[in-house]
Amino acid sequence: MFSVFLSRLTQPQPDPMVDDDARLALTALLVRIARSDNDYADSEMARIDRISAERYGLSPFESASLRAQAEDLEAEAPDTVRFTRAIKEAVAYEDRLAVVQALWSVALADGHRTGEEDSLLRLVVSLLGVSDVDSAMARQSVAKS
Repeated sequence: MFSVFLSRLTQPQPDPMVDDDARLALTALLVRIARSDNDYADSEMARIDRISAERYGLSPFESASLRAQAEDLEAEAPDTVRFTRAIKEAVAYEDRLAVVQALWSVALADGHRTGEEDSLLRLVVSLLGVSDVDSAMARQSVAKS
């Protein structure tokens, strides 16, 4: 279903993403973080829906639909390294900072920080080209809210 999208996303020099593709790819990354501890909690799904609604101006139904598509894409996506590097190439740094904040928001949504989530987040942040300092600031910002 997503093979054309994934091949476009993971080619050596991916083109900048159109809005719909960026929404789907970034939401799939949120799903990947949420699933990383093998406990895809309702609170994490709700947080993903809320992030999508706020970021993209979607209704609750549209947010849930985007998340469902992202869940399918995440299941089909190649390893995190290629997938995340492709996003890095196609998304501006400022937008990647917002993505890191959203990733921390999802990881902390269920009230538990697991080693799996921390490990995957460290990898993803690095692959997105976001500094450890910026990631820590994003995590602290999320933890305060």
